[in-house]
Amino acid sequence: MSHRPRILIVGCLGQVGLELQRSFAEVGEITARDRDTFDLAEPDEVRSLVRSVSPDIILNAAAYTAVDRAESEPEIARAVNAQAPATLAEEALRLGALLVHYSTDYVFNGSKADPWTENDSPNPLNVYGASKLAGEEAIRAVGGRFLIFRTSWVYGPHGNNFLLTMLRLGRERDSLIVVDDQFGAPTSSIELANATRAIVDGVLVGQFGSDSDWSGLYHMTCSGSVSWCDFAQAIFARATALLNGKTPEVHPILSSDYPTLARRPKNSVLSNGKLNARFGVSLASWDTALDEVIRKLSESREQSRG
Repeated sequence: MSHRPRILIVGCLGQVGLELQRSFAEVGEITARDRDTFDLAEPDEVRSLVRSVSPDIILNAAAYTAVDRAESEPEIARAVNAQAPATLAEEALRLGALLVHYSTDYVFNGSKADPWTENDSPNPLNVYGASKLAGEEAIRAVGGRFLIFRTSWVYGPHGNNFLLTMLRLGRERDSLIVVDDQFGAPTSSIELANATRAIVDGVLVGQFGSDSDWSGLYHMTCSGSVSWCDFAQAIFARATALLNGKTPEVHPILSSDYPTLARRPKNSVLSNGKLNARFGVSLASWDTALDEVIRKLSESREQSRG
């Protein structure tokens, strides 16, 4: 690409969107939009946004992620997670633009013992997972230049996520109960954004061959796996300063003892073999990524104290 690409980041104020703004800052001319400026559930507004920017790259970090609330709001979840990606894909195809879209481990039912591959058949347990799967299918049906990255248990220094919730609760309570029979790969927004940047850089210079060679669906998570309970314990072990010196006790419970509106898969671990083989990209292990996020949060706290 001879000119600096025009980049549209959708969902720019979410935890992944904020990191994409950082990681792509030097790549091209960025237009960043969030739900405060347009309604992702309205196809005409999505289409109008894309046509006003005429981007070379669309990074879609927006999603309806309220997993439990989606059970009672399936129409909204589908509008944001399926219809909007379909519209973005249609507009990307019209422009010849690259569309990058993020999906979820929740497209699987969790019944498999081994990590899930891209060849495994999805079978979501909840409305959220079904809506995200519909988004994947819509993009693939449109075709064009696209990358769908399925990821899992996303957290980071910004937004609403498990890490920040645990830190808040850890400052407020002496003990917590956390589910210990659901397993996945916590994946930091920092690692996601950096890996996305590395792959897009290669695409822009033709490193990975023709569009048909690399367009498609890939799993993109940090390596390793852990339960929610062990993840909470790892957070507390690393974040004593952020917890004002406290070390809350974490008590494991079964999913059956903590019922939620939406069912969750027991095994959410995704295999990253295809991503590594195609692009030569591997994300950090979940615990190394956690160290980095805790370090950034600690630095921000020190800076805010002056």
